[in-house]
Amino acid sequence: MQKEDCIYIGQVARLHGFKGEVSLFLDVTDSSEYLESSMFVLDIDSCLTPFFIEHVKLKNKGFITVKFKGVDDEAAAKRLLKKNIYIPETSLPDLGEDSFYDHEVIGFQVIDMKKGNIGIIIEVIDHAANPLLKIDFNGLEILIPIFDGLIHRVRREDNILEINAPEGLIDLYIN
Repeated sequence: MQKEDCIYIGQVARLHGFKGEVSLFLDVTDSSEYLESSMFVLDIDSCLTPFFIEHVKLKNKGFITVKFKGVDDEAAAKRLLKKNIYIPETSLPDLGEDSFYDHEVIGFQVIDMKKGNIGIIIEVIDHAANPLLKIDFNGLEILIPIFDGLIHRVRREDNILEINAPEGLIDLYIN
């Protein structure tokens, strides 16, 4: 398994008890989406290593508690601290045409339903309170907040993200 075939989702944050459980910080929109995962891949000394999950529990603010099979004591769990966590890209569930994974839309053309082509997505800024699309419009940076109702359609086959930007938002940048 190669790192380019995986998606970074977080880090082993701290120990949880003394029987091998660890708390993971998942740098994702919704940690509960990963409760059904059967494994995570950890970067152990630049080698991606699968760890199979014995049980998992949702905590708060991006944290979940995990017991990995074969990690049965505090000493074994300590070796996992601060290790980056990945999942194989192929294990991500397919999304509908009005949702996307942050990593997949980098480089997509953005088409507003009223204004037309407004540029290329160069980054998805994942602020918990207000995630943003960072778009390059001929060298000009446009920031569009991501909210329910913004995404009209994700056309993956064409690398196009169709949006319904709030009235006047794009005009703040291009007029």
